[in-house]
Amino acid sequence: MTVEFLGGVRTGAGGQPLPFSPAVRAGPFVFVSGQVAMGDNGEIVPGGIEAQTRRTMHNVEQALALAGCTLQDVVKATVWLDDARDFWSFNRVYGEFFTTAKPARSTTQAKLMVDAKVEIEVIAYKA
Repeated sequence: MTVEFLGGVRTGAGGQPLPFSPAVRAGPFVFVSGQVAMGDNGEIVPGGIEAQTRRTMHNVEQALALAGCTLQDVVKATVWLDDARDFWSFNRVYGEFFTTAKPARSTTQAKLMVDAKVEIEVIAYKA
């Protein structure tokens, strides 16, 4: 099996290099690292859970694209919410991105490592 690390060096706030790959292809599986609502400048985008979920999903889409995948290829998602009270608003926006193929998903509350309201990682399958 061939393993391919995709995306090169990414930077966070202040241009600090991030020590992980945005996506890794291992055979037909693509593992996307946890994505947050980080804008192009490396800072978390302002706004509530809905704005941050949209930006996070956009970042997931970009990471998937590195492996030639789309959201339609996602088979599993793991979601961490900073505040469990955001679940229903998050769920509404998340559902906009998975209208037909709905992957398996786990969602839990956790204190996130950056000042974000949501983090999402996915696993995709593309033979």
